[in-house]
Amino acid sequence: MSAPTTPTLDPSAALDFVSGVWDAEIVPQLVDYVRIPNKSPAYDPKWQENGHMERAVELIAGWCRSRSLPGLQLEVVRLEGRTPVIYMELPGVSEDTVLLYGHLDKQPEMTGWREDLGPWKPVLEGDKLYGRGGADDGYAAFASLTALEALHRQGVPHARCVILIEACEESGSYDLPYYIDHLAERIGEPSLVVCLDSGAGNFEQLWVTTSLRGIITGDLSVELVSEGVHSGDASGVVADSFRVLRRVLSRLEDEESGRIVEEFHAPIPEGRVEQAHLASEALGDEVYRKFPFLEGVQPLPGDGPELILGRTWRPALSITGAAGLPGLSDAGNVCRPHTALKLSLRVPPSVDAAAASERLKQLLEQEPPYGARVRFDPEQSGQGWNAPALAPWLGESAERASQAFFGRSTIYMGEGGSIPFMGMLGEKFPAAQFLITGVLGPGSNAHGPNEFLHIPMGKRLTACVSMVVAEHLLRQG
Repeated sequence: MSAPTTPTLDPSAALDFVSGVWDAEIVPQLVDYVRIPNKSPAYDPKWQENGHMERAVELIAGWCRSRSLPGLQLEVVRLEGRTPVIYMELPGVSEDTVLLYGHLDKQPEMTGWREDLGPWKPVLEGDKLYGRGGADDGYAAFASLTALEALHRQGVPHARCVILIEACEESGSYDLPYYIDHLAERIGEPSLVVCLDSGAGNFEQLWVTTSLRGIITGDLSVELVSEGVHSGDASGVVADSFRVLRRVLSRLEDEESGRIVEEFHAPIPEGRVEQAHLASEALGDEVYRKFPFLEGVQPLPGDGPELILGRTWRPALSITGAAGLPGLSDAGNVCRPHTALKLSLRVPPSVDAAAASERLKQLLEQEPPYGARVRFDPEQSGQGWNAPALAPWLGESAERASQAFFGRSTIYMGEGGSIPFMGMLGEKFPAAQFLITGVLGPGSNAHGPNEFLHIPMGKRLTACVSMVVAEHLLRQG
C-alpha cells in the first residue's frame, strides 16, 4: 500500500472518538488503576510478593488486549528478577517505526493529602481525577493505543508502531536497559519516539519537552560518637552532627542563594534560552504561581525566563529525607550520635550524571571536619537529555496538532525532572526525533500530595499524538 500524499485525519471526528473512549473506558480503568498501590521497586522492595505491580500490569494489558485493532500483538515480557514490561506492536504500511513509551509504576504515598483525598483513593472532581499515578503516568498506555485506534477508525495509514510500558521508571529505570537489549530486534530503529511522561505549562496548548535534567540521589551521613550523650555535658566539646553535615553540604551548595558549585553546571544552549523566553511569555506569572506558596512567600530571585532556566538547566539540591532525628515529642537534651540526609541533586541535561555522582562523593567525603565519619552512599544517577534539532516536519505537525485540538500554538520548554529512558534512547538512536509531552500541568503535583489527572488535557493530547503519528508517515526533511 502506498502512503497518501496528504494527511487524511479528520480532527473533529478524531477528538469525538477519543473523548468517547476516555469517558466510557479510560477514566473508569484509571479509577481502578489509582486504587492499586503499585509502588516502584525502590519504594516497595517486596513488590513481587505483594502483587500490586502484577495487578496493574494485568489491568492495563487486559484493556489493551480488548481493543479492536487488527494485527495488534501484546506480550507481558518478564526477565528473571526484574519488573515486567508490556510490549505491544501494531503493523503499519511502512516498516519505519514509531515507539510510544510510558510507565505504570508509582511514587510512594507522601503526606499532606487533602482530608477527602488519598494516594490510593480515586476521586473524580469536575475535570480532574485525583490519586497517585493517573497522570504520572498510568494514562500513557491507554492514550497511546487510543491514538492509534483513532487512526484505524478513519482508515488513516501510519508506520509500524511499538508501545513499551515499563514498571521501573520511578526507580530510575534500572531494569529497562536489559529489556531494550532483549527486545532490540523486535523494536527495530524508531525514527520517532513519543513519550507521554512529561509536563505542561498549562492545560491550554500542546507542550513539547526539549530537555530533561539528570538526577543524582544518595544518603549523606555524619557520625561523631558511638552513642547519644547528654547535651549539657557534651555540647561545647563534641561537635553537633547536624552542624557538621550542614558544613559538608556547604561544599556543594551556597546556603544563602542555593547556587550549586560551578563544577556541576553546564553551558545553556542559546536555543534553549530563546525557548525559555517564549514559554515565559505564554505563562506569565504562572511560571511560579503554579506552586502552593504560603501567603507572603516569594519565589527565588529572577524573571520568568530565569526561573524557567533555573528549573530546567541549572543544578539544584533538595533534601528529601532524614534519619537520626527523633520526632519533636521524643527529642531529649541529647547530642545525637549521627545525622543522615537523603540528597536529590538535579544536574543539567548535558552533564555526565555518573561522573558527577563520583565527583559528588569525593567532594562530600574528603577532609571530614573534626575527623568525623562522613559517608555519601550514591543510590541513583540518571542521565539527563537534550533533544536533537527539531526536524521541520515534526515542528509543523506539532503546530498543526496544537492548533487543531487546542486552538493555540505549541510551546517548547525544558523540564526539571528526569526520564532516564530518553537518555538511553537518545544515545542508542541518535537519528530519531522525539515528541516528549504530558498532562502534568499547574497543580497536578506529581510525586506529591493531591496529584491529579486533568481529563480534558488527556483527551486533547491523545488526539495530538494521533495526528503526529499520521503525519510522521508523510514526513519530509
